[in-house]
Amino acid sequence: MTRAVVVGAGVGGLAAAARLSHGGYDVTVLEQSADLGGKLGIVRRDGFVFDTGPSLVTMPHVLRAVFDDTGGPADLPLERLPVACRYRFPDGTVLTMPGHAERIPDALDAALGAGAGEQWSAFSARAERIWDATHAAFLESSIGPRELITLGRRVGDVRTIAPWSSLRGLGARYLTDPRLRMMLDRYATYTGSDPRRAPAALATVPHVEQRWGSWHVPGGLHRIAEALADRARLCGTDIRTSVTVTGIATEGGRVRGVHTTAGTVDADVVIANADAEQVYRDLLPPSRRTALTRRRIGATTPSLSGFVVLLALRGRDPDTPHHRILFPEHYDDEFDAVFGTRSRAAHPAADPTVYVSAPNDPALRPNEDSEAWFVLVNAARHGRGSRALVDWDAPGLAETYADRILSIMAARGVDVRDRVLWRQILSPADLERRTMTPGGSIYGTSSNGALAAFLRPANRSPVDGLFLVGGSSHPGGGLPLVTLSAEIVDRMVRAR
Repeated sequence: MTRAVVVGAGVGGLAAAARLSHGGYDVTVLEQSADLGGKLGIVRRDGFVFDTGPSLVTMPHVLRAVFDDTGGPADLPLERLPVACRYRFPDGTVLTMPGHAERIPDALDAALGAGAGEQWSAFSARAERIWDATHAAFLESSIGPRELITLGRRVGDVRTIAPWSSLRGLGARYLTDPRLRMMLDRYATYTGSDPRRAPAALATVPHVEQRWGSWHVPGGLHRIAEALADRARLCGTDIRTSVTVTGIATEGGRVRGVHTTAGTVDADVVIANADAEQVYRDLLPPSRRTALTRRRIGATTPSLSGFVVLLALRGRDPDTPHHRILFPEHYDDEFDAVFGTRSRAAHPAADPTVYVSAPNDPALRPNEDSEAWFVLVNAARHGRGSRALVDWDAPGLAETYADRILSIMAARGVDVRDRVLWRQILSPADLERRTMTPGGSIYGTSSNGALAAFLRPANRSPVDGLFLVGGSSHPGGGLPLVTLSAEIVDRMVRAR
């Protein structure tokens, strides 16, 4: 029986383990933390429960496919949200975005004025064409010379995708209302990117959300990791926690296993569900075989990080939406702060966009007179010695910034300061420590630049028998994409 070791128990690693175990492989998962799920973390305190990573499920069929392909449906209910998100724009306009695509044009006209729905519909039609041209070649299979040649021969597809255009540039062709443009810009951050530099192909992000809806898992999204772990174990996977992998053993250009704090684990196949930069920098010995991949990773822009404030609130507002976004007056200032500019180093954004996730879920609160809010702002990565980094461990910085975020929320009409029972801060430095992700980067590499998708580390490593799965490798970050990466790797391993 072929032995496979999965390094890391994130969603991608667990999904790959379940698929390979079901296919007859002898699979061992090694996780450095005591908990499973990777960035799909959880905080429990005083009856409050918070998801600390992804807060939204899109493309639910991708998640369901993991279970359908490994024995049948899981006990994992999914609820479609009637309201996808409530947006508050700088001029005070409030848009309640429906969770079903057919209702969106009327909602836009009602909130933003006549014609807004028609503009968004025209843009959405283009986004659908981009999806049709890209999803099979770019998201559901590995990227290689064959796929690029095939796409290059389809002149119409190239024109549709517009690889020379940014997401903002594409939006400007269809959207004249600055609020619609601001809403579109937000979707670039779903990949940790800057809309001024992210490719037009990211128009598929709102398309996916609106085509298949926004979903919640009752009890919290961490239940996804629990269900995947249960399925993997049921298929025969051995999951070991609190085991740190210190290196990947190679011999003659192929993997032989992994070195850990608990000894060496032999393997015929190693699947790294870890940050690709860490894999090539820290886990693999330097070699000419991996030199090109290292250079490509070095040429990418790391994705942004996030600054999180978990709020345990007394009282409940029945009008609280599940997802809410509060936009700033000058959106570009936020991206300049997060990524830095030639004239100024990265720094905490003074007036950031604020995202609030407040599920109306009894399982996440101690009683009916309370709420658990997850508050997120985009942030520069943690570290020292670079203009692209911010030292989030600097004394007093995190607490002061959390206070500022609550004040910004209040100024934008969402004042909960007198309802806070307690709060917990998770800075980019905390994310780095919890997940071993360099700088607390949420998505590995960003999509900044026309070549970003091709610089993202491939699922198949130059080292024979080593594969990469998860958000820092192809096809990218987010729950559906890391789940697809597991499916891609499963096919690759079986085809060896």
